[in-house]
Amino acid sequence: MNKFMKILALGGMASLASMAFSGSALAAGPTCEDGPIQLGSVSTVTGVVDFSDAPNAAEAYFAQLNEAGGINGCQVEYTLADDRGDPQVAAQAARDLIDNKQVVALAGGASLLDCAVNAGTYNRTGVLNVSGLGVDAACFNSPSVAPVNVGPFTLTTAMLYYASEVVGREKICTFFYIIGGTQEAYTKGVTDWEKLTGKKLHLMDLTLPVQGDLTPYVIRAREAGCEALLTNQVEPGIVQWVNTAEAQGVEGIDWLFLAPGYADAVANALADTNQPVYVGTEWEPYTVESEANQGWIDVMTKADLPRTAFSQGGYLAAQVMTDVIKSIDGPVTRESVKQALENMEPLSYPIAGTPYIFGKAERHSPMRATKIMALKDGEWKVLLDEWLTLPELD
Repeated sequence: MNKFMKILALGGMASLASMAFSGSALAAGPTCEDGPIQLGSVSTVTGVVDFSDAPNAAEAYFAQLNEAGGINGCQVEYTLADDRGDPQVAAQAARDLIDNKQVVALAGGASLLDCAVNAGTYNRTGVLNVSGLGVDAACFNSPSVAPVNVGPFTLTTAMLYYASEVVGREKICTFFYIIGGTQEAYTKGVTDWEKLTGKKLHLMDLTLPVQGDLTPYVIRAREAGCEALLTNQVEPGIVQWVNTAEAQGVEGIDWLFLAPGYADAVANALADTNQPVYVGTEWEPYTVESEANQGWIDVMTKADLPRTAFSQGGYLAAQVMTDVIKSIDGPVTRESVKQALENMEPLSYPIAGTPYIFGKAERHSPMRATKIMALKDGEWKVLLDEWLTLPELD
């Protein structure tokens, strides 16, 4: 080979090497030269309620991910901040995660008030929140928060849709108790059902007390001729409602409840009822040993954590965040995670009935599917094996 040909050959090899290097750089995946990837959540752990199952599940997921080598070799450091159900503490917790822990995003949290208190802060700082459990209306009305659960307001639409479109009830009633700014959100849930079906409620009552005698409301439902009735009561209220209906001898009404009703405590308390009781789930039913639940079951079992619906949310949020970070080529920063979440393609998981997407929007409510559970002899049974998925609104 003459000198000229050697030069050409060496040049070609250099070009190939450069192309190979460029290609590996493009496909390098996420990197973390500055240390572990910082993630966290603001959750209500102590105070009036305990939502710790969600962030505990997220923490367990990331711990086991780290044991397996992390995300492309990057370890995840997860910080759970307890807001104690106090707005001031919640605001301080968010600032600590953002300013001191330097989190790149939030994942797996569940709080009574984090969204309402901190959504504006998350918007200003570019910290996006893949919430494990959206509780209040602000969680579904912010550009910086996109929960992995269906949420009480979309589930309101879904349960009404089940009553009218699946079982053909005509006289459908709702009784809501209103806390904070939830009236608009529950009303929207009803309005969305009306848009999807072209139907109207037979009766809507927004005066239900959080505590107190429910007899007047149950009697009103009976006298109005309700064939199906949806209420947003939580565990104690659900038990009280059904027992009141039993005591009044009410017949012929399907009692519909939201996800908080899907609990062992409710099933045990109502083991002897003859009333038809139905609830909607937010994920694959947690009481079912199914293939769809297997990944979550494995994580919970290894971590010795209880299998609850809340823990499903924390697990799924951690899984979503992991997959989104895996899509990043280059340093994992607050900016790169934000960009990846806003530009992500929908991600499907067997534990959820619809794909998850964050995206760019003024508000997010990506999950639109439920499974209907029926109470039978003190146990929750899957009434419909298939997901009930709401059609998209125009």
